[in-house]
Amino acid sequence: MKYIERSLEEKIQKYIKKREIIAIVGARQCGKTTLMNHLFNKIKKKSKKFITFEDREVLELFVKDIKGFVDIYIKNLDFLFIDEFQYAKQGGKNLKFIYDTCKTKIMISGSSATDLSIQSIKYLVGRILVFQLNPLSFEEYLNYVDQSLYKIYKKEGFSEPIMERINRYYHKFVIYGGYPRVVLSQDDEEKKEVLKNIYNTYFLKEIKEILQISEDFKLSKLIKILSLQLGGLVNYNDLSSATGFDYPELLKHLNILKKTFICLESRPFFTNKKKELVKTPKIYFLDNGFRNLIANNFQKIDDRTDFGDLNENFIASEILKSDIELKYWRTKIGAEVDFIIEREGKLIPIEVKTLLKSSKITRSFRNFLEYYKLKTGFVLSKEYCGKKEFNKTKIFFFPLFNIRNILEKIVKERS
Repeated sequence: MKYIERSLEEKIQKYIKKREIIAIVGARQCGKTTLMNHLFNKIKKKSKKFITFEDREVLELFVKDIKGFVDIYIKNLDFLFIDEFQYAKQGGKNLKFIYDTCKTKIMISGSSATDLSIQSIKYLVGRILVFQLNPLSFEEYLNYVDQSLYKIYKKEGFSEPIMERINRYYHKFVIYGGYPRVVLSQDDEEKKEVLKNIYNTYFLKEIKEILQISEDFKLSKLIKILSLQLGGLVNYNDLSSATGFDYPELLKHLNILKKTFICLESRPFFTNKKKELVKTPKIYFLDNGFRNLIANNFQKIDDRTDFGDLNENFIASEILKSDIELKYWRTKIGAEVDFIIEREGKLIPIEVKTLLKSSKITRSFRNFLEYYKLKTGFVLSKEYCGKKEFNKTKIFFFPLFNIRNILEKIVKERS
């Protein structure tokens, strides 16, 4: 199958020759092994080896006899790549031994952030660089499916015919998501089957085999409920009643969904505890296709009642894929702005209004701009483009699919 270019590759390449261990973490089937193989094959004229801890014999040697592992797999090697590292319980201690005693450059991948962050990285402070690989962003997806259109997408300003063409791809993307194997599927039925396999593998491998959680039925019920209240404020009492989890168990399992790259959490932005929400999170899904599988809804855009929710989830996912913290704003009387980007003390509000036809902004958005005296704001919709000024604030109106370009611009301006 054709390799899909990943934006993370450029970041990792900068550190290939550095001393630190490189760890690539992310959801199952988001392309970690493919990226690892691609990076491995680009290394020329070096002694190198690629192994996987799905090979139980290799894993057992690493866990039980690290010196023997070094003798067989490390000595005289310039590079060692280890795939599926999450199977090595407390593997960080052995990685530290390798780092401290050998000169071999190590790269690992793992699907469980919980295992890599808690059990491993505590031993590797100052010795490891961690990169998160996500399902494809819309930009990566468009670059793969239509490179000529992608080149236009990267420029500023779109004609109506170009916007219409990009929106066709966008509509497909918000239905089936960005898992590479889904994108590579030949037809919609195959996409659904692949997503079903990803879901089943997640429970079999991540939940039962690695995290050893027995109450997977309750967890699947929790995921289902979250998929049907996409982007809603979390009501812990309602979730506890519906799932059978008590409060501590509920928090534990919500955390599992975040740490295993299924769900995203958006926390409230606030400066006034008396007037603004300060604790209640919102929950989104990392991938729209995964969410639609759970919700059992692959209807076309024009037939859906949740198109607005899908768009909001898409924006949340793209913000996270840009390595920006998710936040929203809401007052205790119900005024709300969907997303707040906070960088170096400056705020950028982003509002999602799917069917916007003019430069009209909501009262909530206007109140936020006035209260925080902001210079810039963004409103995203299906197809409306434009610009207006409101009390010295420049408000830009862009199509939803353009979020990545907006985020890149924000990051560059604030960095």
